[in-house]
Order: sequence, then C-alpha cells, then structure tokens
Amino acid sequence: MKKLFIAALLFVGVASFAQDNGQKPSREQKERLTPEQRNEKHLQKLTTDLNLDANQQAQIKQLLAERSAKADKLREERKDRKDSNVKPTAAEKEAFKKEVMAEKDANDAKMKMILNADQYKKWTSMQEENKEKAREKMKEYRNDKN
Repeated sequence: MKKLFIAALLFVGVASFAQDNGQKPSREQKERLTPEQRNEKHLQKLTTDLNLDANQQAQIKQLLAERSAKADKLREERKDRKDSNVKPTAAEKEAFKKEVMAEKDANDAKMKMILNADQYKKWTSMQEENKEKAREKMKEYRNDKN
C-alpha cells in the first residue's frame, strides 16, 4: 500500500511538472522593461546582428528614442480615445494608417542613410522575419481565444 501511495505521488508530481514546462509566461508574468531598457536591448541586438560601429550605434540609439517617444504618444492618444468611448470614423482610421505608413517610410529612409548596403539588406530581411513571426503569433492568439 505504501509503495502504491508513493508511486501515485511520484506520478502526480511528474505529470504536473511536465505540464508547467510547455507553457509560456503570460503577458502579466513577463518582466516589464522601461522604454529606455527596451531601446537599449534593441540596440544591442542590432549591434550584434549588423556589426554596427560606434557612430552607427549613436545614430540608431537616437532614432530608437524618437520612435519610442512617438509610439508612446500614439499609445496614450489611443488609450484616451478608448477611455472616452469615442469610435474613430473611417476617415480618421485611414488618416492614421497613412500617418503610420509615412512614419515607417521615414524610418526606413533614415536607416538606409545610417547603414551600409549589406547592413541595410540584412536589416530589411530581419524586419520581414519579425513581421512573419508577429503574424504567426496573432494567428495563435486568435485560435487560442476561440
């Protein structure tokens, strides 16, 4: 009887441990980084992936800070709009899309000026990979929600 009880406890322990390993931490459980920490982490990744020199690092650091500030501003505006329960009109949505695309194009142009041809080519391929990963995560999120 004792052996059966120990075997059952061992089985339950192993089964619960195996279930915990497969799960990713939720958004709330992940460590929250400040905008400066996120920018620094992103800069370090770009530096290692693209072999940036000191001058390029300084320029990209400034660019990341500008982008982060603009994103925070847009996020605040969106949150305020959501809190006030005001739905954007189709024209406002279209204007927002155009603004975002203009920002993206401006950012791409700045990166093209900072990076050399090989680095820029690698950076654009990294952007495409990230976009594909985001699409996959969104599909998973939508499937999990249903």
